[in-house]
Amino acid sequence: MQPPIFTVCASDPVVTALLGANTTRLYPWGEAPQGVAAPYAVWQVVNGAPENYLAQRPDIDAFTLQVDVYADTGSTATDVAEAIRDAIENKAYVVRWGGQETDPDTGRRRISFDVDWLVPR
Repeated sequence: MQPPIFTVCASDPVVTALLGANTTRLYPWGEAPQGVAAPYAVWQVVNGAPENYLAQRPDIDAFTLQVDVYADTGSTATDVAEAIRDAIENKAYVVRWGGQETDPDTGRRRISFDVDWLVPR
């Protein structure tokens, strides 16, 4: 009942070149481990719903995800965001480009975007 964003990204060579192959730094629930190396990305389900029908059980779940990329420089954050975008676009749709900001505590750059993903059951 979760979108396969990690599986798709962890199998993409451009994403793993940026976020690591052995331990891909793409974390669910919108949280990364304390002290994780940059760059990294987090994702979380913003909303979702099953595709309901009157005559049968749903056969697909729809999710909207928020993806946030953190890096030490804006150019690296952009590179990671573009790599994730390119990896998932054959499976899902980017539906919103969010803000770009600098975290006041860490100085890391952040890029945010939303993805709509239809997941067959």
